[in-house]
Amino acid sequence: MCGIAGLFHCGTPKPVDPARIKRMCDALEHRGPDGEGVWTDAGVGLGHRRLSIIDLEGSPQPMHAADGTAVLVFNGEIYNFRELRRELEGQGANFRTDGDSEVILAAWQRWGIDCLERLHGMFAFALYDRKRKELLLARDRLGVKPLFMAPLSDGSLAFASELKGLLAHPLLRRETDPLAVEDYMTWGYVPDHRSILKGVEKLPAGHFRLLKHGQPAPPPRQWWDVSFAERKKGKDADLSVELLHHMREGVTSRMEADVPLGAFLSGGVDSSSVVALMAESNRDPVTTCSIGFDVAALDETGYAEKVAGLFGTNHHSRTVQPDDFHEIDRLVGMFDEPFADASALPTWRVCQLAREHVTVALSGDGADEAFAGYRRQVFHAREEQARALLPEFLRKPIFGGLGAIWPKADWAPRPLRAKSTLQSLAQDGATGYARSLSVIPPEIRQKLFSDEFKRELGEYRAEQPFIDLMRNAPARSGLDRAQYADLKFWLQGDILTKVDRASMSVSLEAREPLLDHRLIEFAAQLPHRARVRGMQGKWLVKHTMERYLPDDILYRPKQGFVTPISDWFRGPLAAEAKAISSSAGLARTGWFNPRALAKIADDHIAKRADHGRILWQLLMLERSIKHLQVVR
Repeated sequence: MCGIAGLFHCGTPKPVDPARIKRMCDALEHRGPDGEGVWTDAGVGLGHRRLSIIDLEGSPQPMHAADGTAVLVFNGEIYNFRELRRELEGQGANFRTDGDSEVILAAWQRWGIDCLERLHGMFAFALYDRKRKELLLARDRLGVKPLFMAPLSDGSLAFASELKGLLAHPLLRRETDPLAVEDYMTWGYVPDHRSILKGVEKLPAGHFRLLKHGQPAPPPRQWWDVSFAERKKGKDADLSVELLHHMREGVTSRMEADVPLGAFLSGGVDSSSVVALMAESNRDPVTTCSIGFDVAALDETGYAEKVAGLFGTNHHSRTVQPDDFHEIDRLVGMFDEPFADASALPTWRVCQLAREHVTVALSGDGADEAFAGYRRQVFHAREEQARALLPEFLRKPIFGGLGAIWPKADWAPRPLRAKSTLQSLAQDGATGYARSLSVIPPEIRQKLFSDEFKRELGEYRAEQPFIDLMRNAPARSGLDRAQYADLKFWLQGDILTKVDRASMSVSLEAREPLLDHRLIEFAAQLPHRARVRGMQGKWLVKHTMERYLPDDILYRPKQGFVTPISDWFRGPLAAEAKAISSSAGLARTGWFNPRALAKIADDHIAKRADHGRILWQLLMLERSIKHLQVVR
């Protein structure tokens, strides 16, 4: 796991200053403290920071092909590199190292752009072909590893693993994109199709760019997608056997490392399943790490300890305290862009804990998106059944009218909090699901934003790209479309961003075995009954893991990795909530209505409403603006 950065002149090749590449890489030192390297040629420069995981001494980067005609900087892991190496050796390739980086170079020289389909793993890399004068930028299928890009005024394209790598370049513009602010206030993060800074792009997951000197920079091209358009047939028992095979393959392929390896363990289905399969294939005890909270309703450490006991792991745990809030500026610095998933704090803490014991940690991320494990997906499946029974001309006035008058009772038991469901049923499936996933619905955003900022946004609404993604999905049902959008939008923008930045901030490599693309492709073809049965999501996974895990792990209500921010903003952090409405940083932007912000804080503290997530979003936005030193 590493950090990469570089420059490429699409027009006339100009000299590239190695010191400039080094400064970009120095900003990424946390991603690779074990080594560094810079290489430049006419019109191109590549830089690398290395975290040594495999072939600890023998694979420095930038890496040159054996014949010197190609140069690579690479962030990630190729899990099938040994099989590819054997195949390439059989076709005449020679290797000087024992790592996966040289295999990428040989694969490019043998298969060209088709090499991407042969690479199984997580990666973002830049490969310069010195004979063709081409630069290949590529990102893995699911977007586990990031890659930021920005055209500069001198005609070059800058790229880096994190935005901070681009920020180290003096020619980068620091002007905020108002559409990204609308996106952020809707989702709590800036999605992959946009950046907080104008001109900065993120290479989409499963895409590549092939750049050539003297030619205009082409847009990204997709090389992989997942389809929900086909259905597997077979009995539950047969599907379960196939699922277990894919899960084992995903876990065991990610256990190769020349450094200590362990796992995150929350006590939920997914991380517990990963630990169970690790223990099955490993003679030595698995090292596991978990984080708890000082709020009993959110604390899962007891379940984690139970799983650790079942498999005899070497278990470590720690508790997140409210005064961890004082680390907010460090969180902001990790993400660069505003990022308001409050579980980033415990994710960072569990990464810190893991790094004290291991260099690589396996996580359970991805299964909820792929197998319909989120409550919102199960509800959406039921809502789609209701939509099929009632035509829109009836649904819209009935449910829309009820939704308008139904109180937003955040304090009430869940069955009585029907406002969101009624509002969703009044709309089509894609619009309703986008609403269920958003943090701040459009009617509240309209109250928070200033009149000037609303005029600047025009007709743009952050939900529309998500809605378009669902409507155009290669899918057969509403549930398929929801899962496709979760995999292509939410997973990359929120979950994988959180894990990558939190783990890399402490020089820890996080691997996601349940995001093995073969497992994802298998899951996308499962019949509905294998995903949702009754009100039980992720049914086949839970059924399959019954041989390993007890029912109180598999079938208890999903808690999620949630930080108790609502309680914090009514207790030790109440003063921070009150200060948001008078924030000089937010006031200077002109984006918000100060009176509306004050009411949000007052209503939350007085327990008239639960606005904890909104307050956290505003706070993280304020600190991010300061961190980025942006121009409005």
